[in-house]
Amino acid sequence: MQKNYSKLTIFTPVIIAVAFIGGFLCSRFVQLNPGQSAVERKFLNILKLIEAEYVDQIDIDSLLEASIPSIFGNLDPHSVYIPASDLQAVNEELEGSFTGVGILFSIQNDTILVTEALSNGPSERVGIKNGDRIIAVDGRDVTGPDITFDTVRSLLRGPKGTNVDLTVKRYNARKPLQFTVTRDDVTSTSIDAAFLVNDTTGFIRVNRFASSTYNEFWDALNNLRVNGAKDYIIDLRSNTGGFMEMAILMVNEFLQRGTPIVFTRGRDTRTDEYVVADGTGAYQDSRIVVLIDEISASSSEIFAGAIQDNDRGLVIGRRSFGKGLVQTQLDLPDGSAMRLTIKRYYTPSGRCIQKDYSDLESYENDLLNRYNHGEAFELDSIKINSSEKFNTLHGRTVYGGGGIMPDIFVPHDTTAFKAPYYSTIYNSGLLQKYALEFCDMNREALENAQTVAELESQLPSDNTLLKSFTSFAAKNNVPTRWYYVDLFGNLIVNQLKALIARDIIGLDAYYEIINRQDPTVVEALNHLNSGEADFPVTLSTHSSQKK
Repeated sequence: MQKNYSKLTIFTPVIIAVAFIGGFLCSRFVQLNPGQSAVERKFLNILKLIEAEYVDQIDIDSLLEASIPSIFGNLDPHSVYIPASDLQAVNEELEGSFTGVGILFSIQNDTILVTEALSNGPSERVGIKNGDRIIAVDGRDVTGPDITFDTVRSLLRGPKGTNVDLTVKRYNARKPLQFTVTRDDVTSTSIDAAFLVNDTTGFIRVNRFASSTYNEFWDALNNLRVNGAKDYIIDLRSNTGGFMEMAILMVNEFLQRGTPIVFTRGRDTRTDEYVVADGTGAYQDSRIVVLIDEISASSSEIFAGAIQDNDRGLVIGRRSFGKGLVQTQLDLPDGSAMRLTIKRYYTPSGRCIQKDYSDLESYENDLLNRYNHGEAFELDSIKINSSEKFNTLHGRTVYGGGGIMPDIFVPHDTTAFKAPYYSTIYNSGLLQKYALEFCDMNREALENAQTVAELESQLPSDNTLLKSFTSFAAKNNVPTRWYYVDLFGNLIVNQLKALIARDIIGLDAYYEIINRQDPTVVEALNHLNSGEADFPVTLSTHSSQKK
């Protein structure tokens, strides 16, 4: 079902004309042109002198192509140049389908960073995680200043069904991890899962804000309501953002007419936009809880900020990434493009949640620094900028200057990872490997299961499943350590069941099982049951966050 949003004010990208200057004058120096600035003439003179006088013959086009990224490197972290050879692949990854290993990546500090292991894609299925750094492909070192997007794609993409060996460095693993990924068709969808957590609460996990996200979200909401949902948990954890318009349309479903959503400011104040809800939202009376974490960025923060600043629902989890810059893609005549930051966005209370990027190296290492400083584990470790204080619609205090602070803080539970046995089986992908082998051996018996209940009735007992897995791990050079197996057996079994359910039934079944022991989801349900998520939310911000 589609809805008409002609009345809704939506951010319109600034249209920028880009002039391409080609060729050089015959004289040694560029002649005075009244339309050119002194800087433009200087730039053209430098190129002309290099072409004419440099000791070796140089291809000026190649020199420019190699130099342009350095120009963008002196702007902000999110303005980027996209070479013509990369543009199609970059757009495909946001919009549609492709054949490969199923990751989105960037190159940071001369290393391939997995920004997203696409849900149910080849890499995610074998255990590769968001934030992993790929340091070798088929044994070839892929770190250093010479690595390019084109090189990475040529190594990772290939015929469907072929294998590629990836060596991965993970922040909480002592040694590099090895994964074999089978290339496959990758379909990029926005909704990982949408199902009823209980009789009246719907759960929707959104992994990105692409061009189709609102329609997928609308369908998910309606299907859940038909099946009895009255309240909704919207999971935006690990959602790095995308199209801002999609976040606006989605949050509009929950807000009354005239309620502010977001406003944007650029250098030209005539292009500033103030976006408000148009009153056509079909879920204005539903209770809502939004889940975020340190990876949630950009459009995720617009959605969460609009809910929080209007006291419309609760935001639960950990401090979000802190990206408050708006980019637009500008195509260049040679087939390349640039994604240029043209505005900052502000939440309804007036806060810009963009974190400081004056030191680009610190910016790139921010998440690692948060982890090392203990922010993921202790509320008191979070640095709040007290000078960036704002008030929600009903007077609660919120802060700007670096991400959305949740109303309810839920620490990252690393207890199991401190146990060598669990961290080894998790980081090595043995849970995924066992689940895949189990499904392959029992697929004929399991494939008729349509629900989690039906599947679990056909699985061996928890104790049998756990013993089978520990034997499998021992055969893969991870000796059984019964103290840790007994301590974290329930967690291991729950993850195995979820992985088996994903293979046999799908992602809905995976999250239905994994959410049973997800502390953030459990916290969301508790606050819905207690009435603290009723709107307008009157809970004193951060007052219930200590664990």
